[in-house]
Amino acid sequence: MCKGLAALPHSCLERAKEIKIKLGILLQKPDSVGDIVIPYNEKPEKPAKTHKPSLDEALQWRDSLDKLLQNNYGLASFKSFLKSEFSEENLEFWIACEDYKKIKSPAKMTEKAKQIYEEFIQTEAPKEVNIDHFTKDITMKNLVEPSLSSFDMAQKRIHALMEKDSLPRFVRSEFYQELIK
Repeated sequence: MCKGLAALPHSCLERAKEIKIKLGILLQKPDSVGDIVIPYNEKPEKPAKTHKPSLDEALQWRDSLDKLLQNNYGLASFKSFLKSEFSEENLEFWIACEDYKKIKSPAKMTEKAKQIYEEFIQTEAPKEVNIDHFTKDITMKNLVEPSLSSFDMAQKRIHALMEKDSLPRFVRSEFYQELIK
């Protein structure tokens, strides 16, 4: 149970954030009844149609988040798992940072940096990631003049968090256990 704001476990905070988003959507006045959309899937999405990994490949994911993220099937499975827990914002941020690093145009880089900041970094962002104030401050300073490395520190912190927290939960999940049967 979620008791007392200071004692809220991480999963309760994530659930509260999801409820806040849903309430915000419901409080917006729709033009018609058809405009009301509540973002909730009763069934988690299935992984993208890619080749299923070999048992050896899937077993390597237990010890290496990087190997999991480099495999399309692994990435899709991990994302589906995180969505089922309402905790996909860290992975979405990591993917957004990877996409950002591929941008060549300075104008597009500035635009994408602003979008990532507003979606994941700023306080009360819709998909705010859990990074410390020091990292947030460094990232904000980096965005004064965006470069390919503007989000590196924040991305590394989120990668470490997923490695320490999300990956072990994924490995214990039915999503992963079905793969290694």
